[in-house]
Amino acid sequence: MKKILIIGVTAIGLAFSSCSTVPLTGRSRLNLVSDDQVLPMAFQAYSEFLTENKTAVLPTTNAQAQRVKRIGNSLILSVKSYMNNNGYADLIKDYKWEVNVVENKEMNAWCMPGGKIVVYTGLLPVTQDDAGLATVMGHEIAHAIAGHSAERMSQQMVTQGIGAAGNVALSKNSKTQSIFNTLYGVGTPLVMLNYSRNQELEADRMGLIFMAMAGYNPQSAIAFWQRMAAAAQGSQKPPEFLSTHPSDATRIAQIQRIIPEAQKYFKSTTGKPIK
Repeated sequence: MKKILIIGVTAIGLAFSSCSTVPLTGRSRLNLVSDDQVLPMAFQAYSEFLTENKTAVLPTTNAQAQRVKRIGNSLILSVKSYMNNNGYADLIKDYKWEVNVVENKEMNAWCMPGGKIVVYTGLLPVTQDDAGLATVMGHEIAHAIAGHSAERMSQQMVTQGIGAAGNVALSKNSKTQSIFNTLYGVGTPLVMLNYSRNQELEADRMGLIFMAMAGYNPQSAIAFWQRMAAAAQGSQKPPEFLSTHPSDATRIAQIQRIIPEAQKYFKSTTGKPIK
């Protein structure tokens, strides 16, 4: 009981002393780990994934790869512009943005900390158009910008009684490396970023705004998620892309509420500067 009390008090103290603010939403999140600790592991995991899937990575001459990269680069430019113009430049200064398309039947896409993005070809029939792709990629980029992975790691560190960022070297600590591997599915056939449902909903909101900044109508997101819901119902099990996501009804209802906010940024792409 005494040990539980100490852990509880420590967790409360860390929550107050180790918080950061999520861009756009303004939410305070627990942050015990820095990019200096997380990004090297993310870059290594991404490199290993590409090596293991070398024959499946589409070449830059491939039409599908060119399309995904074009949309991804449009989103990246808009996100960088927003972050640099609104006091968040330090959050992305060490990012090494990269977009790749992998030949895989799974309906999946992800973005690791540091801007490492992968889209699976199995998702392309569901995205259908550029706006559908922007919906997915904006959502995944939002996870990285919001620091959701570091937040999840921080929560696990607290529950496991692991020290704060200044007291441990994540890249050299077996427990924290294990947390990273678990959250990212490192060592499994698919890299699967494990986020909470609240984080998914936050990424939906931010992703809508990011796609609007890049000139894609956020209204299109509703049709994409409806297609995604139909595709999920047609499979024997939920796609990996939806494994920890909110229910379809919850997600679509929230998107409908957020669209008026996102539309303000969409209008800004007609000539007015991005907010």
